[in-house]
Amino acid sequence: MRDERGREINYLRVSVTDRCNLRCRYCMPEQGIDIKPHEEVLRLEEFARIIAVASEVGIRKVRLTGGEPLVRRNLPELVRMVAAIDRIDDIAITTNGVLFPAMALQLKAAGLHRVNLSLDTLDPKRYRFITRFGHLEAVTRALDLALELEFHPVKVNVVIIRGFNDDEILDFCRLAAERPLHVRFIEFMPVGHLEFWQHDRIMRCEEIRQVIEEQYQLTPGKMSRGNGPAKYYALQGAPGSIGFISPMSNHFCAECNRLRLTADGKLRACLYDCREIDLRGPMREGRDDRYLGELVRQGVRMKPERHLMAENRWQHRDRKMYQIGG
Repeated sequence: MRDERGREINYLRVSVTDRCNLRCRYCMPEQGIDIKPHEEVLRLEEFARIIAVASEVGIRKVRLTGGEPLVRRNLPELVRMVAAIDRIDDIAITTNGVLFPAMALQLKAAGLHRVNLSLDTLDPKRYRFITRFGHLEAVTRALDLALELEFHPVKVNVVIIRGFNDDEILDFCRLAAERPLHVRFIEFMPVGHLEFWQHDRIMRCEEIRQVIEEQYQLTPGKMSRGNGPAKYYALQGAPGSIGFISPMSNHFCAECNRLRLTADGKLRACLYDCREIDLRGPMREGRDDRYLGELVRQGVRMKPERHLMAENRWQHRDRKMYQIGG
């Protein structure tokens, strides 16, 4: 399935909930969050039906996100449903990891292939500050278990914020140097709680790379699975790798292969484009799969050439990332 600019669209990010068990400062306010009522959120069977329809159109890879996807009740059952769809060959999840140890075996048995863990600091006090009440120990247990159960490749997503964690860049590199972890450094984006975001807190990936190259030799590489928007580099003699995701300084829109499905059943062609196509309404009205498939194709056709994040045109009236799917 190709869009009007020749990009192959084969990847669907599915937000299974807009709820989260943490309150990261750049993502969600501590209070006053507009949570969708239960009846507006898709049921597991509805998610599975949309994914199956999308697979007929050309979707091959699915990533479950949130909010925090592991707060969604019976999530392993959704993984099992998706794994049963013949055309889907890759099922992954992005999680903060807090609830992962208790569910890891169920997720593995259900058919989950890969895990991305969000972790912005290796310092317990900083972790509690940025998440407001999280405990770092839970995430380190999740990392250990993801490796033990061979959810390969295991990726670590690190949002670098100047003045907060930019002095930990080499500490994260050591994780990749010592273990088969794939650390991805992500530029700070204005897509969450905007009171915390400031332009001067952005550290460009080129700056991050310069810090790393003072100690490590980087060689261009590639993921065996789930390459996505990151540019990967091998560390000489290391079991892991380093990746850079640069939405602010060097957007990757020309290579974007994804659509997004929100928890309340809206299809978005771009994180930074507030246009949405309602799938929940027609589905609950009894429309058939052929009709829903045409809506997915419509979403592909409306995919913009590029996002406007660097121009700071995020709409305050629009949803935040935790409402869209990270």
